[in-house]
Amino acid sequence: MALAIYRKYRPKLLVDLLGQELIVEVLGNAAKTDKLSHAYLFHGPRGTGKTTAARLLAKIANCETRAKDESFRKTGEPCNDCRPCNEIDSGHALDVVELDAASNRGIDEMRNIKEGIRLAPTSYKYKVFIIDEAHQLTKFAADALLKTLEEPPGHAIFVLATTEEDKIPVTISSRTQRFHFRRLPIQVILEKLEKIVKEEGMTIEPEALELIATSSEGSFRDAESLLEQVFSMGTAMDLVSVERILGKVGFVRTDALTGYLLGGDLEKTLDYLAEINEAGFNLVQLTKDLIHYLRRILAYKFDNKLEQYYEREFTKDEVEAIKNHADSIKDVDKMINLIKSLIKGYSQMRYSPFTLVPLEVAIIENLKPN
Repeated sequence: MALAIYRKYRPKLLVDLLGQELIVEVLGNAAKTDKLSHAYLFHGPRGTGKTTAARLLAKIANCETRAKDESFRKTGEPCNDCRPCNEIDSGHALDVVELDAASNRGIDEMRNIKEGIRLAPTSYKYKVFIIDEAHQLTKFAADALLKTLEEPPGHAIFVLATTEEDKIPVTISSRTQRFHFRRLPIQVILEKLEKIVKEEGMTIEPEALELIATSSEGSFRDAESLLEQVFSMGTAMDLVSVERILGKVGFVRTDALTGYLLGGDLEKTLDYLAEINEAGFNLVQLTKDLIHYLRRILAYKFDNKLEQYYEREFTKDEVEAIKNHADSIKDVDKMINLIKSLIKGYSQMRYSPFTLVPLEVAIIENLKPN
């Protein structure tokens, strides 16, 4: 079975952890000075590198090259050549225990870890316990974990990863070093996807690749999984093909629909919407994308400094499109009412068997002649 793309291109060095520069710097400095903590809490959106960073920490802590070569240790990276590094990469390291708290959330699992901690590592310097989705631990399990974190043995390192940091008990989080993993900029994701496409010898239109990047919602893992799905369809992909595979319209269609809406052309808007619906695209997702696009245009209308943030999310052409749409707004109140109507329509579409109707009604209400 072929290795999944998100596993094949998983970062093997801290410096490869894109979009998390501050975290890379802090962990790198700790590795260089050999001052790793006994407990970490990695929190942030899915697919931003939390579990990957935890495995990198496990490699750094147990890298044999680092232990023998002081000059190499100052790089703050694992060597990726020694036995521990290779075993951790392949998932065969006995002294690196990964636990999914979503399915192993009880006190019995924590007791097993507590008992396992007492034993010295079988062949490494440190035992590393990675607890994913840590916010799903039961109260009793969290209490048992707390006891372990209060008096950890010198050979143990804990890494808790979670998408909901606010659900982690303060008594636990206060005993860890906390790192917030940011949602990744679309441009950073796009650059990595371009490298993967080149490495794999595939051909994809730039607009199609942008659609994959934006569909990932800031998650590297989601972007790579979507790219792999697209790869299964052939060696050359255009925007239309990718739209059909993902069931989501690209920026070009969203931008065109926005142009008709802001231009007040009800007939062209409905015709274009009917065309999108006939093609079988996800109208709920389209409405969500449209709302986000319109609110960015409206916000830019009042604050031009937002351009610096948009440049991280969109291409230059897309940023220019947002600026042009903002300049075209003549009636701000009408724009606000349109967004409010679309939000109302979106909430109705999610639970209605007539998906298109709430969207059409919202558009007609706002664009009909007075």
